[in-house]
Amino acid sequence: VQLQASGGGLVQAGGSLRLSCAASTRAVSDYPMAWFRQAPGKEREFVASISWGGGLTYYADSVKGRFTISRDSAKNTVYLQMNNLKPEDTADYYCATTRRSTAHTMATSPSGDVDYWGKGTLVTVSS
Repeated sequence: VQLQASGGGLVQAGGSLRLSCAASTRAVSDYPMAWFRQAPGKEREFVASISWGGGLTYYADSVKGRFTISRDSAKNTVYLQMNNLKPEDTADYYCATTRRSTAHTMATSPSGDVDYWGKGTLVTVSS
């Protein structure tokens, strides 16, 4: 499984961006998917996850109410709509999936139970 993230860029505080993550195989339609991020000098952290059917979503407290994760199984793609961006949202954003776990475990496990990582897409929020 290969994951390709896109949509990062430079935006002013209060602005919006939408990240996309395209998977190389339709098999991911049966897997939960998630976004993680890593800011300079910090550890990678969970951002949001979505169940294989899209009915369950989980968010880090720091992004609740501002970010929305969704998926289009027909396109093998997961999205992260980010609104009201803050400078502290600046990071490399990574999409991920797992064959052996759930969206909830991806949100709560220290490792995220991730089997596949995509390359990051950089989001920079200026103040």
